[in-house]
Amino acid sequence: MTGAPGRRTLRRPAVIAPAHAARADPFRGAPSTNRETAMAIPLHTLGAWDAARLLARRELRAEDLLRACLERIEARDPVLRAFVALRPEAALAEARHLDAGARRGPLHGLPLGVKDVLDTADLPTALGTAIYAGHRPASDAAAVALCRAAGAVVVGKTATTPLATMQPAATLNPHDAARTPGGSSAGSAAAVADALLPLALGTQTAGSIIRPAAYCGVVGYKPSVGRVPREGAKLQSDTLDTIGGFGRGVRDAALLGAALLGDARLTEAVERAPEAAPRIGLAPTPDWPHADEDTRAAWSLAAARLAPRAPLADAALPEGFDGLVALQKDVMLHEAARSMAFEWEHHRERLGEPLLAMLEAGRAIPPETHVQRLRETLAWRARIDAVFERHDVLIAPSATGEAPGRETTGDPLFCRAWTLLGLPCVHLPVARGRHGLPVGLQLVGRFGEDHRLFAAALWVEAALAG
Repeated sequence: MTGAPGRRTLRRPAVIAPAHAARADPFRGAPSTNRETAMAIPLHTLGAWDAARLLARRELRAEDLLRACLERIEARDPVLRAFVALRPEAALAEARHLDAGARRGPLHGLPLGVKDVLDTADLPTALGTAIYAGHRPASDAAAVALCRAAGAVVVGKTATTPLATMQPAATLNPHDAARTPGGSSAGSAAAVADALLPLALGTQTAGSIIRPAAYCGVVGYKPSVGRVPREGAKLQSDTLDTIGGFGRGVRDAALLGAALLGDARLTEAVERAPEAAPRIGLAPTPDWPHADEDTRAAWSLAAARLAPRAPLADAALPEGFDGLVALQKDVMLHEAARSMAFEWEHHRERLGEPLLAMLEAGRAIPPETHVQRLRETLAWRARIDAVFERHDVLIAPSATGEAPGRETTGDPLFCRAWTLLGLPCVHLPVARGRHGLPVGLQLVGRFGEDHRLFAAALWVEAALAG
């Protein structure tokens, strides 16, 4: 990885690529990019949607895009520490193969980072802990396989916290090295934010996609629970864990989501800006008193920009909603203690005090209590659906404020309830806080209607930028 830091000239070939793309490909028949787009630009700064359009028209080579990202990684990652493993030569060979052949799908030629809790057959999966150092799975996780089948080029494994829990990873926040990038999808969020990659995979049990997206200032997407297969992922909670990811814009995240869900409606929803404004429910939640002045300022700014353009109304959350944070914690703790039975029995001395305390708390919850908690969770997932009879989307805080110091991964407080409910969520950057760090809000959609959430998110993204 040598040479100039990621500056390339986009190529306009004489022959247009054959239309062999997958059915979910939003760029089949896309109009040719104008001359201004074809000028020299830093390729590593291209978002996934724009890069995919250029790749689809063969105005950009996958190899050139990847080389730009690898050069950016070489320049920045020794400080940022977003990656724990890379495969540059193999990735370049894949990119050249993609350039020489027919389009594979909507992610054709896009560099991708994979959180190091998802199995990869050609890279180690260490789960953020020395316990699994050098572990080589026999196959890819299903989510990784889906992305590769859609044409993504896996560049490397991104750093995670130990066993995807809340002990900080080595990754730095790209906006301030003294701050946390969040957890546990720290490396993925930081890599996308610092333009090392256009896309990266993450997972969420409490707030590990939305919170890092908030702290790093990128778009994060947590799908409806159960819509992305989890085979080959290290789970904390069978009830809660969801695989999603990060992009630098709503369209970027929709592109990744379409591949993960196998649902072309996600990209169809963002191909063009929606004409009608969504009905937006304001849901600061009962935990609003914990929001600091930066989150409150972002909330006020968003409301001021949206109110003249969209119908806003307070979301009447069901009575008892204030108990969902505690319910999520109980479900997560009990299931984490069981999913980490091997580590508890054979590597307890290597887990660290915070994780040991978490597992001990989970082991103390009786099985009959857990069964009751699961019943409550299912009842709440059915109950929350009525809220979406009045609102197309809810807007809620993503985090308490700016990213805190590196001694913590931050508080997932504002994500816990939505994760418990299994609803799809998209984080949108909104503003900068007192220290110049990103602050944003999340949009929450109806279960299973991820495509409608993305349509609303695209509208809100444009409205906030205007």
